[in-house]
Amino acid sequence: MNAVATTWVSGAAGSPYDVDNLPYGVFSREGQPPRVGVRIGDFVLDVATVAAYGRDRASEGDLDLASVWAQPTLNAFLALGRPAWDAARTWLVEVLGNEVHRARTEPHLMPVDAVTMHLPFEVADYVDFYCSIQHATNVGRIFRPDGDALLPNWRHLPVGYHGRAGTVVVSGTPVLRPSGQRKRPDEVAPTYGPSRRLDIEAELGFVVGAPTALGSSVATGAFAEHVFGVTLLNDWSARDIQAWEYVPLGPFLGKSFATSISAWVTPLAALDAARTPLPGQDPAPLDYLRVEEPAGLDIALEVLLNGEVVSRPPYAAMYWSPAQMLAHLTVNGASLRSGDLFASGTISGDERDQRGSFLELSWGGAEPFAAARTFLEDGDEVTLRATAPGTAGGRIALGEVIGRIAPAR
Repeated sequence: MNAVATTWVSGAAGSPYDVDNLPYGVFSREGQPPRVGVRIGDFVLDVATVAAYGRDRASEGDLDLASVWAQPTLNAFLALGRPAWDAARTWLVEVLGNEVHRARTEPHLMPVDAVTMHLPFEVADYVDFYCSIQHATNVGRIFRPDGDALLPNWRHLPVGYHGRAGTVVVSGTPVLRPSGQRKRPDEVAPTYGPSRRLDIEAELGFVVGAPTALGSSVATGAFAEHVFGVTLLNDWSARDIQAWEYVPLGPFLGKSFATSISAWVTPLAALDAARTPLPGQDPAPLDYLRVEEPAGLDIALEVLLNGEVVSRPPYAAMYWSPAQMLAHLTVNGASLRSGDLFASGTISGDERDQRGSFLELSWGGAEPFAAARTFLEDGDEVTLRATAPGTAGGRIALGEVIGRIAPAR
């Protein structure tokens, strides 16, 4: 989408939530069931109600947006596919950008702080990747100081693991400190108890809309036909549990207790101006992983610990692109379902203040940061937020992710 006109919504014009953004979420008002909403400025638009006023204007052929937007999740809308997503965006830009629609639409705008936000979609499957070469190198140096930082496969494929969809939670949900087996190097045997090295991972999540059949795969060039949009994601990690369990099969209980995502899903169309070339891949990937540039995204993140910015990870530095993640995820014939979520892995840059995990910021706990901090303490609150270039020339915001650590039970 090219540069778009601004909006008549009070306070929204020129804001990070102007009509060149329009992220989707699921909201509710007291005593009413959840339904789909779209954010414009500091308001949420009840899109189902507005679409029902003029089904002819919110329809294309048999497309009935009012019905799918009246659902308590985005899944029915996600399943409609790219033509429907684009038609819906065109209609929303018209409704929110043209003064002629104001009288009918304005009564259905509600302040964001006057509604309750819910998990925006039912997560079908969850896969987490490991696509930052800076992060992978840092972790390798921390855990294998006398060996190669990167394992032999890392530059040849996007490494990932299958996570737990049922523990993906919406921003604002408390995160219970997990318990499990952990063993320090100086201990002769493992013990059971609350994690002593609880960490965060600042990531970008990708939300799948259009499904595929079992046995088929998605080429890198078909990425936008299947992925609806993005959401900020915090992959909470119990590093001591993870370190003891992950050999030989990888992350398990150290990751599966909670993953936080934003209440808002930003459509890919809103990120057209954020597309940027990858930093370079050597050796050249195999044919099924080849991409046409620009394949990366210029998204600037911030990590806040108890209100203080402690890191600014740059997504533009990521080695593997989202299209390559999806191609690799499906190359063996694994099917996609509407509501699948796959994440980038920790986003880190070249500088210390660009590291997207506390493991890296504290170099495994050996170099405290931010007033002598290493890993998370009970009561700590972590916020992830991000902005990207918008198609109207300014910057758009991705919905923030907040989580506060609650003591182990």
